[in-house]
Formats: sequence, structure tokens, C-alpha cells
Amino acid sequence: MNSTYRVAFGVAATAALFAGQASAQSVGEVCPSPLRMADTGIEGMGDLTEAFGPFAKTFEELTGVELALYSLSNRTAAGTALQFDEVEFVFAGPSEFVLFQQLAEMDILFSVVRPNYGSSFVVKADSEIKTLADLAGKRVALKDVGSTSGHIFPMMLMAQAGLDPETDAEIIMAGDARIQVLINDDVDAMGGGNKDWDAVREQDPDTEYRLLAQTDTLPGDPVVMRASLPQECRDALRSTLAEHADVLWDSLTSTERNADKFIERDAYMSFETDPAIYDIVREAYTVAGIPLDD
Repeated sequence: MNSTYRVAFGVAATAALFAGQASAQSVGEVCPSPLRMADTGIEGMGDLTEAFGPFAKTFEELTGVELALYSLSNRTAAGTALQFDEVEFVFAGPSEFVLFQQLAEMDILFSVVRPNYGSSFVVKADSEIKTLADLAGKRVALKDVGSTSGHIFPMMLMAQAGLDPETDAEIIMAGDARIQVLINDDVDAMGGGNKDWDAVREQDPDTEYRLLAQTDTLPGDPVVMRASLPQECRDALRSTLAEHADVLWDSLTSTERNADKFIERDAYMSFETDPAIYDIVREAYTVAGIPLDD
């Protein structure tokens, strides 16, 4: 079930607050209106509006083009919506972007770059597990199926250590309980995002933990843009929004959901994201032996 909510905030009354009015008008000349945006991690219009209402308002003020928030049920539906021009943008993760690329040509409006974004394996300090290879025969908690940092890259690290993650260890997709099951000794190790390494020590300060392995920084979360949008529209959007990236960033992270997800030291918006940097994600799927459409 898809539904659309158009965020209209009286652009004429507020556009004068921004210096790039001429650029905003040029977006209106070359882009359709409304432009529609979905998010792969949110179901339901209420939650979507709560998370992205301020962002939609600022987007409209900067560009002069209405932004319609579009509710989708999952990432498969989001890819199909992009493929068949039902939406112009999808706020996605790195894994979703490479999945969408299998369906049609895709572009990126901007990405949220988090220098600390990566995957970590954590064990208790007194664990007999010293290397990833020692996870053979152990119970390992991961996050959610398809999570870039909480599933795909942890599986890749295990495969690079010589393990078959599907048969050599017992993988528990623990979701939000992944930290607690490690604390409770329900599993022998946890693989998740780098934030989980910090969170487990915060939630269990009386126990010592050890970082077993960690990836390099992963590509940021992209706002995927359908490439069937006219090139002049895509260029005008990037130019206009990049000029006011600080204002757009403030509105994006003004909601509790997005602040929790995106705000960390040195995080920023990049309007010069090369889609080729996501090839590492595709390679991770291959090394981990996970089909991209899983």
C-alpha cells in the first residue's frame, strides 16, 4: 500500500529568507512538481512525516518545488517505485543503492557521510575468541537481514577469515536485541555497526569488552535519485541544495529519529558522491555469498 503526503508551507512567504532565490527559481523551471521522496527504513505516513517534515519544508523553501513524502512498505517496493517513476528520491542505505542499480540506472542527490560508519565485531574481554577464525562453532549475533553495517559487512569479514558464515557459525539475526544478547552471554560475539561497540560498553560499564575486528569507513547513506529525471533538473537540485547544505542538514537532523541515526562527530552531507564508491558494497555481497536481492 502506497500513500503520498504533500508538504506545502507557503513557499512565497519564506523563500526570501534564503540567498539563493534565483537558483531556486531555476529548479522550478527544469524540475517537475511535486518531487516525491520515500525512505526504505520507515513504514507509514505518520512516522515518515514526523521524521522528514522539517526536511521537506526546507527543501521546498530552497528550491521552490513541492516535496511529497511517499510511504512505501519495504526496499523492494522502493526500488520498483524508482524504476517506474513513481518517486524521484529514496532515502536509502548503501545496500539498497546497489540493489536499486540492478533494476535501472540510478543517480545520487547527496549522501550522508559518517567517518565513523563501519562494522565491528565485539566479544567480552575474557573470551577465548581471539580472531574472527575463532568464531567457528560459535553463536554470533548480527543485526537485521540486509543491513549494510549489521549484516553484509560482518558476513564479509567472516568469509575473509576463512569461514562459511552459513555453516561454520550459528548466526542469530537479533535486531535491536543484539547488544543485550551479548551482555547476557546468549551469544559468543556480536557483529554490528561501530556505534554498537560504543553502546555495549555504555550499557554494561562493569564488564570489559574487546574489539575483535573492524572495517574501514563504509560509504554513506545516499538519497537515491532516479536517473530518468532530466539532467538539468538533477544538476540544478544539487547546485541549489549544496549552496545551503548547512540549513538542509539542520532541518534533516532536527527530528529525533534522524538525529539518532545521522548525528555523530564530523558527519556531513556530500553533494559530490560518486556512485562508483558503492562498488565495495556489491563486492561485500559477493564475498559473503549473499544474493543482492535477499
